[in-house]
Amino acid sequence: MRAQKPTTGDAGGGSPAPDAPEGTRAVLDGSEINRALTRIAHEVLERTKGGRDVTLLGIPSRGVPLAHRLARRIERVEDLTAPAGSLDITMYRDDLRSAPVRALGRTEIPQGGLDDRVVVLVDDVLFSGRTVRAALDALGDLGRPRAVQLAVLVDRGHRELPIRADYVGKNLPTSLRESVTVRLEETDGHDAVLLGPSRPRTRPGATEGND
Repeated sequence: MRAQKPTTGDAGGGSPAPDAPEGTRAVLDGSEINRALTRIAHEVLERTKGGRDVTLLGIPSRGVPLAHRLARRIERVEDLTAPAGSLDITMYRDDLRSAPVRALGRTEIPQGGLDDRVVVLVDDVLFSGRTVRAALDALGDLGRPRAVQLAVLVDRGHRELPIRADYVGKNLPTSLRESVTVRLEETDGHDAVLLGPSRPRTRPGATEGND
């Protein structure tokens, strides 16, 4: 989970983002995202003593491909299968009543379930913390993990709940007047993290990313 910072390692500057709105710049490119994910995979293995009891659950949409990328890296390092799936949080959001109708995402729990596993929730951007809170509520209805950890590509700050990521690709200080957009090869055709002007919120209680 890495974010907003140019290749020089500071939050200023950055190159203009191709095919992005005016005023948006790329702060991470594909190679930097890959390095961040590789580092996170090694940190997960170190913290979980080899990763044999780890299950990765991505929060849709972009947390899912990130979870699978982390799983592949863990498998290459330790030569073991790292189960990866997805955890839809739509019905657990605290803005559900006030938000427009949402399409349900997919929850896919790897074979073997979640009981007594170390579950690593994976998301692209950590912002207010409300998306993660919803994920914890959803997780509680599916099993009883031994422990739950959080991995994010970008932590942009501005927390509204006492939630902290265990693994962070990039800490990116931002203004509330800015938006952070993660693009991934699997969903968008290329990898990048973009910083730009905030977009109008379509509903109250916006959470992770700029949502």
